[in-house]
Amino acid sequence: MAGPKNRRAMGTEASSDLVRSALRTLETEAAGLGALSTAIADGLGDTFVAAVEKIRSAAGRVVVTGMGKSGHVGRKIAATLASTGTPAYFVHPGEASHGDLGVISRDDVIIALSWSGETVELKDLLDYAKRFRVALIAVTASLDSSLANAADVALILPAAREACPLGLAPTTSTLMQLALGDALAVALFESRGFTALDFKALHPGGRLGASLTFVRDLMHKGAKVPLVKRGTRMTDAIVEMTSKGFGCVGVVDAGGRLIGIVTDGDLRRHMRDDLLASSVDDVMTKNPRSIRPDQLAGEALEHLNAEKITALFVVENAKPVGLVHFHDLLRIGVA
Repeated sequence: MAGPKNRRAMGTEASSDLVRSALRTLETEAAGLGALSTAIADGLGDTFVAAVEKIRSAAGRVVVTGMGKSGHVGRKIAATLASTGTPAYFVHPGEASHGDLGVISRDDVIIALSWSGETVELKDLLDYAKRFRVALIAVTASLDSSLANAADVALILPAAREACPLGLAPTTSTLMQLALGDALAVALFESRGFTALDFKALHPGGRLGASLTFVRDLMHKGAKVPLVKRGTRMTDAIVEMTSKGFGCVGVVDAGGRLIGIVTDGDLRRHMRDDLLASSVDDVMTKNPRSIRPDQLAGEALEHLNAEKITALFVVENAKPVGLVHFHDLLRIGVA
């Protein structure tokens, strides 16, 4: 029987083998993505542009289809397109042959994925596209395949070695399909001038939706904002800071412009016998970090994390109009 030391040694060796396996997989798949990138920089780029233009000019939606692992990838591509401003949905080729062809209109564009280009289950759908002149974009690795020959635009993926040691399980091939789908979605996204506001309309839920909330919609306003004028005694500034409960107080000049901030940290750094008799001018941090009301909650979180602070004054035309605290970001689910 192996002793504890031998078991540990065997465990370490087995762990090393697993790490080497993971690295081989990633290297193989990275090579596939590199080949795809090279192909797009070369001849595939022209058909890629044609595919984008075909989708942009369509009056209907994008219908994504595929069987097996290509089908799983197709579902994700459809979801990415839909979430970035290109209406899209997935149709299973098997279900299409049993009635779901009826959801496809002449104004739609079909993106069909099949590495071999000879997926039997796609035949009825391809026949339907030809019969009703529905635009067809093929994503395949075979230029001479039935799918490529039936397509209006054929995106031919370069040859690549699967990461599976048997060369059988779709790994590198599905990653390349997915990457090409992402490239299509992003190109369409950028060509249409899709904005963060458009993105929020399609992603109102979850942390992503929360991060797209405007600062103006969550900031504290009016009398809730802790502010004192330049020259204010620290005794009064501390009362204002304590009453508002944000751990800070902003300092404004005679014109109402934000010129400084006094935080709990500033109090600790300036702790001395005459602190309460001092002026905020002697204690404040000048030119504090601020944010605009039209910026996003996600940007506010980035500022807070980068500066290691808990509150930001919201400034418009150099004047404070609000304050956003880390707790506000926690409340809406950004942080």
